[in-house]
Amino acid sequence: MTPEELRGRQAPFKERYRSDPASARGTLTARGELRIPDLAVDIKTNRGPITHAGLHPMAGGDGTWTCAAEMLLEALIGCVGVTLGAVATAMNVPITRGFITAEGDLDFRGTLGIDRQTPVGFQAIRLIFELETTADEAQLTKLMELSERYCVVAQSLGEAARPKISCRRLSPGESVT
Repeated sequence: MTPEELRGRQAPFKERYRSDPASARGTLTARGELRIPDLAVDIKTNRGPITHAGLHPMAGGDGTWTCAAEMLLEALIGCVGVTLGAVATAMNVPITRGFITAEGDLDFRGTLGIDRQTPVGFQAIRLIFELETTADEAQLTKLMELSERYCVVAQSLGEAARPKISCRRLSPGESVT
């Protein structure tokens, strides 16, 4: 895709969102079916087969299903990768090939309830980019800065914009919508 094609695709949205900021707000949804006997969840994806989420082997899982924490890292790679591609296109930064690795550090004592002082969740996440490009260092620095700034998943995980998460149980007969 060329920078002009990208701008052409995004222009109507940008104009609408500028003139009607409320139209830019949306809710993304994911839904899964519990498989209690297996300690797993079947997650229907929007674009493909069902994903099965289960316990990580370091938390007692047998490795049959994908750990949801690993899925979060995969979502982060997907989001930052698409964002980097769009930013590189808009900046006309040539990338011939690239790889992104996400590494997340966590202490399973927290999630297993062994030590209440140990945080549950990732203590650190590192994104490592391997890019084949002829871009200079200044372009690459700007590319990385903008990719991080505009990545929805990265920003949602960051301390400054961390979303508030709430849990509620539906009453019998009540629907999600």
